[in-house]
Amino acid sequence: MPLIALTGGIASGKSTIASRLAAHGAVIVDADAIVRDVQRPGSPVLTAIAAAFGADVILPDGSLDRGGLGSRVFGDPDAIARLNAIVHPAVRAESARRFAAAVEDDADAVVVYDVPLLVEARADDPWELIVVAHAPAEVRLRRLVELRGMTEADAAARLASQVDDRARLAIADVVIDTAGDIDDTLRQTDELWAGLPALLDARAPGGR
Repeated sequence: MPLIALTGGIASGKSTIASRLAAHGAVIVDADAIVRDVQRPGSPVLTAIAAAFGADVILPDGSLDRGGLGSRVFGDPDAIARLNAIVHPAVRAESARRFAAAVEDDADAVVVYDVPLLVEARADDPWELIVVAHAPAEVRLRRLVELRGMTEADAAARLASQVDDRARLAIADVVIDTAGDIDDTLRQTDELWAGLPALLDARAPGGR
């Protein structure tokens, strides 16, 4: 089972790439969906978050106040580290379970882990291939303002809170340039899929 990591900064077009790979037959495991799942009401992770950051981060319906928690940890490296220490192990365990389930269902499945925080949390995992969706920061800022309705200040803060683009590019085996239009991104993704067997063979032990 090829296990591929797909990462990229906010508004980099990563979801477009993941959707296209899914259309080709890849099994997509979504890290953000796993985070929401392990933080569901009544979960041990949510209980631990409340203990660490205050019971008021839990809404009356028992769900996590994501905005409230985000404002509490944003810009505070120590708080972010405490939160990650609670969430990341649970996400790692659940992603491993989903990878195994994909293999059990189809031993030849191409599994793509759609993971924003690859550099921060899982860069050293044994991926067969790391794919990075990349567009310059100014392009992504414009998308956040024009497509998501953020103010320029909020968009800039979101970009600044993420790992530097150079750190992502440094671990990339394949870079998909998403600065152009969506058709160009889809074309590059199709080319990646078509060339995947050769790429994986080249990276296998003894490959060239």
